Amino acid sequence: MQKYECIVCSYVYDPAIGDPDNGIEPGTAWEDLPEDWLCPDCGVGKDQFEAID
Repeated sequence: MQKYECIVCSYVYDPAIGDPDNGIEPGTAWEDLPEDWLCPDCGVGKDQFEAID
């Protein structure tokens, strides 16, 4: 699955890990994250993330 990096703080969302501290289970694809999900490190929205290799 595709990883996404926050362009503000460089946090990487890895679908294999999810965001368990915020209720996002491992295996949750980027497309399946809630639209109101925020970067757990700096608080910006999904629109501030870019796909990475």
